[in-house]
Amino acid sequence: LREQPIFSTRAHVFQIDPNTKKNWVPTSKHAVTVSYFYDSTRNVYRIISLDGSKAIINSTITPNMTFTKTSQKFGQWADSRANTVYGLGFSSEHHLSKFAEKFQEFKEAARLAKEKSHEKMELTSTPSQESAGGDIQSPLTPESINGTDDERATPEVTQNSEPRAEPTQNALPFTHSSTISKHWEAELATLKGNNAKLTAALLESTANVKQWKQQLAAYQEEAERLHKRVTELECVSSQANAVHTHKTELNQTIQELEATLKKKEEEIEGLKQEIDNARELQAQRDSLTQKLQEVEIRNKDLEGQLSDLEQRLEKSQNEQEAFRNNLKTLLEILDGKIFELTELRDNLAKLIECS
Repeated sequence: LREQPIFSTRAHVFQIDPNTKKNWVPTSKHAVTVSYFYDSTRNVYRIISLDGSKAIINSTITPNMTFTKTSQKFGQWADSRANTVYGLGFSSEHHLSKFAEKFQEFKEAARLAKEKSHEKMELTSTPSQESAGGDIQSPLTPESINGTDDERATPEVTQNSEPRAEPTQNALPFTHSSTISKHWEAELATLKGNNAKLTAALLESTANVKQWKQQLAAYQEEAERLHKRVTELECVSSQANAVHTHKTELNQTIQELEATLKKKEEEIEGLKQEIDNARELQAQRDSLTQKLQEVEIRNKDLEGQLSDLEQRLEKSQNEQEAFRNNLKTLLEILDGKIFELTELRDNLAKLIECS
């Protein structure tokens, strides 16, 4: 293929909601491979990601694009051709920084390529013939961008490895602790994902609360102004019926504003409840992290105990081997002595018969 991957990483892929233009919509259920591709024929850089056989990212890098880090593990960029905003959630800050560096590097390369293209067009006397079809994307298969070379070269351990022997009795605690550690790591990864989503929801809810508080203050000021206006109209107006009608309308407006205020207060209470739930999840995550650290410490202790037992077993086997060698030596000596005593007995018996 004329287009080859030059850098790959794994991330969760999101797109901005086309209706609200505020919320993020996940386009992959799990982390997928996101790759930079370079088309040497057209001198074009693209970001491509596949979820199975479906392309969830197909973005051509242009000089006016900007990759923005919105948090320690999340970044985004806008693609005017696709009329959307892409977001990537990484597993660590290092992976995010590496992806951002590559984005800036290929963006600069795209800018230089564009400038060289303009220079060639200016120097050419006859206009170049370009196809009117726009950007023609080269055909891609899931196998061509489905991960880095290291990922493709890694063998499937669970399928190709030979079956291991059953662990001995001394190794059972270590195996059990490793299983517990993997379980807690999986739980911790799930909680981290939920925590990221709740953090985004919490930030949006906090912004909405501030806006609603401002609206609430404005409604209260409007209500006070209307109350003052009603008082002034009651004191100044001589037409009782007109004042009464106007007062009724103002009271109705005040009641509507009070109902709106009550509804906003209920929404604020609901948001506070969501914030409390997010804090509880954060506390659970911290507790699981502490338990995982304790399990890791226990695993290290068990590894030390297992190593000590193996050394003691090896020492005991050496001592037994030396003891067996000593017994063999004593048996050989004893056999020699028995043979000598047998000869001595025969000689004595012959002497007795001769005498």
